[in-house]
Amino acid sequence: MVTDPDEIARIFGQIAVNAAVPIMEFFNSDSEARRKTDGSPVTDADLASERLILAALAHEFPDIPVISEEAASEGILPEVGERFILVDPLDGTREFAKRHQEFAVNIGLIDSSIAVAGAIYAPALDRLWIGGRSAFAMSISPGSSIRTAQDIRQIKTRLPPPDSVKVVASRSHPDRLTGEFIDRLAINERISAGSSLKFCLVAEGQADFYPRFGPTMEWDVAAGDAILRAAGGLMVTGNGETFQYGKPGYHTGHFVALGSPSLLTKVFS
Repeated sequence: MVTDPDEIARIFGQIAVNAAVPIMEFFNSDSEARRKTDGSPVTDADLASERLILAALAHEFPDIPVISEEAASEGILPEVGERFILVDPLDGTREFAKRHQEFAVNIGLIDSSIAVAGAIYAPALDRLWIGGRSAFAMSISPGSSIRTAQDIRQIKTRLPPPDSVKVVASRSHPDRLTGEFIDRLAINERISAGSSLKFCLVAEGQADFYPRFGPTMEWDVAAGDAILRAAGGLMVTGNGETFQYGKPGYHTGHFVALGSPSLLTKVFS
């Protein structure tokens, strides 16, 4: 059984890149979103991606239970222990349905309530991010072997200059509480981005923190959290406490993703 976080992240990355093949087929067709019972959107691309991912994970990690968004929406929630995998087969369905490019495949491993390995793939951008002990970004097209990836580089968060703090926030899910949280801080620049790519911006040092006080689920954030941690950042609750996974219903609650621990005092003072 594979136990090395970096190798697990690479396997997740390859699975995500493979799952992007049907996603892009639907993206380039007339596929439309429909509503689930909870009101959130779903497309045939979500379902096709999830089928491929679940089959691949069952082959690679047969002993680790998987919680995946679309299966969970149908009430399929296997019992989990200390280790489990969280999957969002198409994060940013609203962006996808609008034919915007900022959607992604998210796969993250949880161990003892902490995200320890993850992969985020944005197929319309040909960009893959992976993180275990270290974090990397690379260029790769859907369905390609990760061994053929180009522009591979290790990524790290930045220590923000005192007079240049940048925040990244959701483009498709603005909410009042997040807006109020940002407004009370001395922010020099605000960036908008879709899906889990906000985590990647912080992990790459292009932004300093990402707050989210609106409703979201653990499968939306686990991969990004793992990559951010591997790049030197951290994720905390809306009160500044350690963020932990496996909460009832897999709801995240409020959270803030930070590029540097030094920002804790600034953000929560």
